[in-house]
Amino acid sequence: MPIRSPAASPTIRFPIARKVWKPVHLTAVLLLTACIPGPAQADLAATAAKMKRSVVAVGTYMAVRQTQKQPRGTGFVVAPNHVITNAHVVPKKLDQGRRETVAVYRAGADNRTIMRPAKVVATDREHDLALLRFEGGALPAVTLGRSADIREGQWAAFTGYPLMNALGLFSATHRATVAAIAPVAQPVGSGRELTQEMVKRLSAPFKILQLDAVAYPGNSGSPLYDVDSGRVIGVINSVYVKRTRESAIKDPSGISYAIPVDHVRALMSSAGLR
Repeated sequence: MPIRSPAASPTIRFPIARKVWKPVHLTAVLLLTACIPGPAQADLAATAAKMKRSVVAVGTYMAVRQTQKQPRGTGFVVAPNHVITNAHVVPKKLDQGRRETVAVYRAGADNRTIMRPAKVVATDREHDLALLRFEGGALPAVTLGRSADIREGQWAAFTGYPLMNALGLFSATHRATVAAIAPVAQPVGSGRELTQEMVKRLSAPFKILQLDAVAYPGNSGSPLYDVDSGRVIGVINSVYVKRTRESAIKDPSGISYAIPVDHVRALMSSAGLR
């Protein structure tokens, strides 16, 4: 049989499907992708900017002291000249000899700290809440939600003054997820672990919001709010809750707690507000 040279071999051609992408089509796809918001990002920038107008730092002012201004935590305006914060942020006793007063602080337009004297109007030690009244012009108030509307898994955010002694009086916003709605106190392994405070809470536990977020010193009293509506749903409180829920865990990472907003409403009602 004669051997055919390679040059004489038949050429087999396979059809190749060709699709032409016009530049305008690719541009449209990229623009459409860029317009799709990620979780909890759609309105957070606008909501946080609005919330910052109502957030203040809370602490004390002592006339006879080298460092007169002592911010300790965060608060937020709930009514004309009225602020909610954690009770543990406000000292139980003031130094009258050094003319110490409760105070709220804000950063002015020129980055100077503005101090306003304040007084404690009402306190709810059980839920670690305090209602203050400050002097001077009114500030914008937040809108309060209701505890019944809070859902596990919903996106939220909180704005406050973390690590203010190191970072200064600059508010910061952190995203969070309501991971669980759980009792503030849980049973312990043995009676020897019980304290008087824990016994009281076990007899009538209230619900708290467990958050998938980190709150830092200075965030106590920060408003926790729904990202879309801006309605406040709770008050950040980690220090207070740690004494019972986290006795076996030292400085946990990524978990914080908040007091549901209905307790804020109750405290305001007891003071004749709303």
